[in-house]
Amino acid sequence: MQSKAKTVAEYLASLPADRREAIMAVREVILDNLDEDYEEGMAYGAIGYYVPHRIYPAGYHCDPRLPLPFAGLGSQKNYMSLGILFNFGCSDEEQRFRAAWLRTGKKLDMGKCCIRFKKIEDVPLDVVGEAIRRLPARKFIAQYEKFRQAACKPKTTRANAPKIKTVVKKKLTRKATEKRR
Repeated sequence: MQSKAKTVAEYLASLPADRREAIMAVREVILDNLDEDYEEGMAYGAIGYYVPHRIYPAGYHCDPRLPLPFAGLGSQKNYMSLGILFNFGCSDEEQRFRAAWLRTGKKLDMGKCCIRFKKIEDVPLDVVGEAIRRLPARKFIAQYEKFRQAACKPKTTRANAPKIKTVVKKKLTRKATEKRR
């Protein structure tokens, strides 16, 4: 559920008490470990952490008017979620995070970058803090740019492959025909 709140304070005030307490606990860990180049604000109807344009003028490639998103914290209908964008070419960080979480013995309910939890006891806050601390804005930007460059390289697709095979096959057929004459 996307909130219509315009500020983090409004967002927190709109939550039921139990969810507010859990979100505030995770938020405190994030803020305690967040690099000073990131900013906190409302993004996509939840609390967002992002690289502002003053640090990374190019902004988010999907919409350059927006700052580069790094993490998000929100309350959904059936769970709360914490998203950390490890995906931008940062699989080592993601693997490290998953392994650290699993070592705590707590169940990890995670998609590509979204960790879902129902109560604060489900979250190893020290693991979250370490993951946030390990990705300062400059490192995150470098990984994001590396990911973007790799994603923009032209690739041979299946659509291209038959054309190449057809051309090669025709040349071989011509040569075979000429040899027969």
